[in-house]
Amino acid sequence: MTPKFKIGAITDEFSPDLDLALAAMEKIGMTGAELRVVWGKNIMDLTADELARAKDAIASKNMQVVSIASPLLKCVLPNAPEVDTRFHQDIFNSKHTFDDQPRLAEEAVKIAKHFDCKIVRVFSYWRTVDPVSCYDRVLEALQKLGDLAKQHDLIIGLENEHACQIGTAAESAKILSMIDHPNVKLVWDPANALVAGENPYPYGYDLLPKDRIAHIHVKDCHMEGYTPIWGPVGTRHVDWRGHLAALARDGYTGYLNLETHWTGSGGATKMEASTICGWNLRGLAAM
Repeated sequence: MTPKFKIGAITDEFSPDLDLALAAMEKIGMTGAELRVVWGKNIMDLTADELARAKDAIASKNMQVVSIASPLLKCVLPNAPEVDTRFHQDIFNSKHTFDDQPRLAEEAVKIAKHFDCKIVRVFSYWRTVDPVSCYDRVLEALQKLGDLAKQHDLIIGLENEHACQIGTAAESAKILSMIDHPNVKLVWDPANALVAGENPYPYGYDLLPKDRIAHIHVKDCHMEGYTPIWGPVGTRHVDWRGHLAALARDGYTGYLNLETHWTGSGGATKMEASTICGWNLRGLAAM
C-alpha cells in the first residue's frame, strides 16, 4: 500500500515526547515531521540543545521537517473588534502576545533554517466579530513576514483556522488575491473550513488558487452547532477521498500531514487515536 502522496504528521498529535512520536510515525510510513510541541514545550521555546537533539532524532528516522508549526499571529489584534467567542482557541503551550510577534518571526526563521525546513506556518490573529475590517492589518503582517521569508528562501504558510480571521477557503482565496507575494502561500486545512461553516470539498477547494497551496493538514469531524466532533480520518464529513483525487488531478506534490485532534474512544489514548488516523491517511493517500 504505497501512498501516492507524501505523508507526515504534527508530531505532538502522537505524543509530546518526540522520540515516541517519531517511532509511531515511522511504523506507518510517514516521512514528514511538523513541529509544534516538542517534549512538552512549544517549538518556539526550545533551547539550542533541545533543537539540536530534535534534529538528530528526526534525522535518525530518515525523516525531514516539512513545517515549523509556529504560533505566529495567533494572538489578539489590538484596537480591533471584539473576539468572536463561538470558536475554541487552541494555543498549544503558546502564550505569546501581539508585542511578541517581531521576535517570534525572527526566531521562527532561525528554527526553520536549523531544520532545513521550507515552511513556517502562521495565522491571521484571533477571529473577531468583523474579520473583514481586520484584513488590512492581516495583509500588513503577512507582507512583512513574506519579505522576511524571502530573505531566507522560505515560505510563509498561512493556515486557514476557524478561530482566526481567515478560516474558510473563500476567505483564504480573498486574502491571497490581495497579497501577490511569492513567499506567502496557504496551509490548507479542509476540516478547519468545515468548522467555520463551509463545505471544504468540492466548494471550498474549487475557490483556491492551486499553485498557492504549499501544505495540507488532515483531520476529520462533523459539527454539532459550533462544536466540532472529531473522529477517525475518512469517517466524518470531510470528503477526503474526493479531495485527494482532485489533488492528484491538479498535480499537488506537497505533504499531507496528520493533525488528528480526535482523542480516541472507548478509553483509547491519543497515541492510539493518531495511529488509527495515520493508517487511515496512508490508505487514503494510496487510493
